[in-house]
Amino acid sequence: MRFWIRGTLVIFGVIAICALAGGTLMYWRLRASLPILEGNVAAPELSAPVTVTRDAQGVPMLVGRSRADLAWALGFLHAQERFFQMDGQRRLAAGELSELAGTVTLNQDRVHRVHRFRKRAAAVLAGMMPEEREVLDAYVAGANRGLQDLGAPPFEYLVLRSTPAPWTAEDTVLTVYTMYLDLQEADGATERRRANAEEALGGQMAAFLFPEGTSWDAPLDGSTLPMPAMPDGNIKKRTGFPRPSGEAEEEATSLGSNNWAVGGVLSARGAAIVANDMHLNLRVPNIWYRARLVLKDEGSGTALDITGVTLPGAPNIVAGSNGKIAWGFTNSYVDTSDVVILEPDAERPDLYRTPAGARHLDHVEEHLCPKDAACEILPIEESLWGPVIGTDRQGRKIAYRWIAHDPVAVNLRSILELERAETARTALDIAHRMGVPHQNLVVGDAQGNIGWTVTTAMPKRFGFDGRLPASWADGTKGWSGYLVPEEVPVVYNPENQRIWTANSRVVGGEALGKIGFGAYAHGSRARQIRDGLLAKELFDEQDMLAIQLDDRGVLLERWQALMLQRLRAGAGNPHYAALIPAVENWGGRAVPDSVGYRLVRTFRIELINAAYSAYTAPMRTGEPASASGWPPQPFLPRQADEPVWRLLSERPAHLVPPGYRDWDGVVDAAIEKTLSAVATRADGRLEAFTWGAANRAEIRHPLARAVPGLALFLNPPDEPQSGDLYQPRVAGPGTGASERFVVVPGHEGTGIFHMPTSQTGHPLSPYYNVGHEDWARGRATPFLPGDPKWRLVFHPQ
Repeated sequence: MRFWIRGTLVIFGVIAICALAGGTLMYWRLRASLPILEGNVAAPELSAPVTVTRDAQGVPMLVGRSRADLAWALGFLHAQERFFQMDGQRRLAAGELSELAGTVTLNQDRVHRVHRFRKRAAAVLAGMMPEEREVLDAYVAGANRGLQDLGAPPFEYLVLRSTPAPWTAEDTVLTVYTMYLDLQEADGATERRRANAEEALGGQMAAFLFPEGTSWDAPLDGSTLPMPAMPDGNIKKRTGFPRPSGEAEEEATSLGSNNWAVGGVLSARGAAIVANDMHLNLRVPNIWYRARLVLKDEGSGTALDITGVTLPGAPNIVAGSNGKIAWGFTNSYVDTSDVVILEPDAERPDLYRTPAGARHLDHVEEHLCPKDAACEILPIEESLWGPVIGTDRQGRKIAYRWIAHDPVAVNLRSILELERAETARTALDIAHRMGVPHQNLVVGDAQGNIGWTVTTAMPKRFGFDGRLPASWADGTKGWSGYLVPEEVPVVYNPENQRIWTANSRVVGGEALGKIGFGAYAHGSRARQIRDGLLAKELFDEQDMLAIQLDDRGVLLERWQALMLQRLRAGAGNPHYAALIPAVENWGGRAVPDSVGYRLVRTFRIELINAAYSAYTAPMRTGEPASASGWPPQPFLPRQADEPVWRLLSERPAHLVPPGYRDWDGVVDAAIEKTLSAVATRADGRLEAFTWGAANRAEIRHPLARAVPGLALFLNPPDEPQSGDLYQPRVAGPGTGASERFVVVPGHEGTGIFHMPTSQTGHPLSPYYNVGHEDWARGRATPFLPGDPKWRLVFHPQ
């Protein structure tokens, strides 16, 4: 027995020593991959020295003599702090992520590889001007030098047992394509759903359930869209499905953002004020990397001084201020793609018809090679108009005409021009030459001018409006190039000196017809921003921050009134009576300790689901498949709130969803589902059914999902957060403001900036997650980098 105990202790001792030795080795490998913060680095590629100073949050200020030199230094910093992120982005766009992550991402690779963005990136590079290629090549060289100068590869590669490949110019183009995949539809989901709805439900019901806007829209021109008619009794012939059960489906969220500007006459400083917060999926590290770039001319004057956010993988400032102008972006959701029905030739079904005659589809084979698994061949069919992405309900092949496939979709020169623009008018002109996913550009200048337009080339359609899939076989429909800049809508110095966008419809009428009927967001955010801007006649940065942090649930107010009315009518039911105090005193804000807000929100989504699950059931039968089998877009559109409210207000007897006695029965069922949610998600404890319990940050490092033990070291605190999807302070699990700033061009020193997580993805960095708490709490922090704490100098040899 004594021998056994002694032997066991020896074994455990050996295990402990091995673990300690392994842990020590891991620790030193981890430390070796830390970025260089101080000292001197020889850099023969530079034309003159570049100095980098970092503040306590790791935000760098780069000072150099040429834009190419600044690009080299920025590439060095990006690679040292964020190379794993850069690698993931290029692989995501190219459909090569499984080569790094294994079969878990193989299906995603199949979806993305259809677009063959690596091949398209080569075409973009071939068309670049010498001056933009000079900056890009300098960035690539700096990134590879930064990777090389790490004492060990970034720690993520150690965990994945992999080796990072060098950065290329092609990879920077792929980084931009990643944003196309994030911000636009890669499968024509909106058009396909419209067509599916019209065929399965009839045009009247489809128009009612899937409106292109609502009464909440707050466009800059004050325009309205016609309200779809209430469907007639024929709908009964198309439904008849039983009452649905199970988990409620959330409305389709819109990654996008808020931005706005006020002119100098409304600004306490006499110049325009620009506010921007870009809502994206949040992660560790954050998508953006803060930087200040200062370009000195030969006489030691300042030729450029620009501060803002950069996207690791690219050499430019994405949004920010250069002292003369400030600008920000929101996703425009304009219509930049079309689903093209391929008509088989009558005599040769293996051919498809085109205006120039029948032709074969081109067949391409792509090789997908996931890590630690056998390669597979992905067959791709390509048409004259783009790749085949699936079939429709009639079994016809459909192709995708997407502007992201065109060389004009990506360029570097225009964003470099924007960095140097001195007036809002100049910036608006540059916007139409940009090569980025189509954005609402809002810009203001030091003279007090403000403006809005949509960036990037827009398709010029003929013969149709792009709302539905169409055949282009006979030449009567299609694209005839792109809109000329003069055709793209612009708003400049409007009479009320206020501009705002929030992913919803910005204009109407002829202007809307030009940019198209995309999948616009619900207008509630834009409306609250507009009303906040109209509530005052003089603003400063703190006033703008207050609008950014507005967490009032204005959209839910009418739903709260409906719920309270029904609860009071049924107060004899003790379960109903128990909810009345929380709903009555709900506070109207999406704050963590609010029980009432979560009750009302749950009630609303259950009502919306009751209607849509019943009415759209015919759409789910015979549903068309995508080329990869990738799941279709949710059936709840972003505008679902309005149709259901109209139903509950007008209460048409012929449209009561199957399985319910009347509309009161629908409302009662939603309350019962809400009570069930309290029972299942809060163990029946109403006081625990708070908004904060559902709306936690859930910001994760990608590896923490695959290796749960790493979460303790990599993820920021998983705290309850204020805000929701329907108000300016957008917040949801893993979603929210990826940056938030307010700035007056020429007065950057009083600007405000917030960013989740931090500059770095390295857990041993002295500023890992520094600044995250200010973002979470909404505390004002400086727009410009603070006092220097570390100094790094690159010297040419």
